[in-house]
Amino acid sequence: MSTVTEFVDVNVPVRTAYNQWTQFEDFPRFMEGVSEIRQLDDTHMHWKTEIAGVKREFDAEITEQLPDERVAWHATDGEKQAGVVTFHRLDDGHTRVTVQMDFDPQGIVETAGDKLGIIDRKIKGDLHRFKEFIESRGGIETGAWRGQVGRPGI
Repeated sequence: MSTVTEFVDVNVPVRTAYNQWTQFEDFPRFMEGVSEIRQLDDTHMHWKTEIAGVKREFDAEITEQLPDERVAWHATDGEKQAGVVTFHRLDDGHTRVTVQMDFDPQGIVETAGDKLGIIDRKIKGDLHRFKEFIESRGGIETGAWRGQVGRPGI
């Protein structure tokens, strides 16, 4: 299992950054290699990706979602990955968005990409594109879901 942790500071309030992140179907607008995400219900999504010519589809489940704080997920089939994105208020108009992702590279290409730091750079690039996306909209999110998914065991 490999772990990647990256962050970006965005020039929007924490509520705006969080609200935009809950719009999973917009991820292809700033995540390289993500061609489609369909939200099936409040906690389940179907992903379609193509990275380095490798097409994949998998389902993921939101395991924890606390407004303005965090969203955690894990893949339920296909991919072996899990992660959390956290939102840290820096001041009234600035937020640090941090992604930590655990994944199991599959095959020679993914293993080599992981060892060369390509996955880290991809996630860092996705976060910078998220920053550009939300800031270019004047800090206005495309939507929001303010519901809560409880912490495991609670």
